[in-house]
Amino acid sequence: MEIHFKIIGVLLIALSFMHVIFPRYFNWSKELVSLSLVNRQMMYVHTFFIALVVFLIGVLCLTSSEELLSTGLGKKIVLGFGVFWSVRLLMQFFGYSSALWKGKFKETVIHIIFSLFWTYLTVIFFTSYWI
Repeated sequence: MEIHFKIIGVLLIALSFMHVIFPRYFNWSKELVSLSLVNRQMMYVHTFFIALVVFLIGVLCLTSSEELLSTGLGKKIVLGFGVFWSVRLLMQFFGYSSALWKGKFKETVIHIIFSLFWTYLTVIFFTSYWI
């Protein structure tokens, strides 16, 4: 399981850095102009903190996999990660409309990749908790 935690750590750190492109990729300078200042800034601030949490989870998995797998506190943290990523997996299907990806090749590929990634995280963290 330790190798899975190392892989997850690297992937989550990479994912956290991908958040930097969100404002430009999603054209927030134009898309968010109709929002109030507080709502516009919440998009940027919340995206930053999501990226930070994903980065920190990645660093923890990369640097502390042995402790996460073998200590009582580690097991509780791993259970929390399992819950977190399973909820994220559910949001992939129930939080976003399928109209965002259905019938669109690139978006469907991205949807499938992230669905598989959230599934991988969920399975690894719950399995690690139970073994």
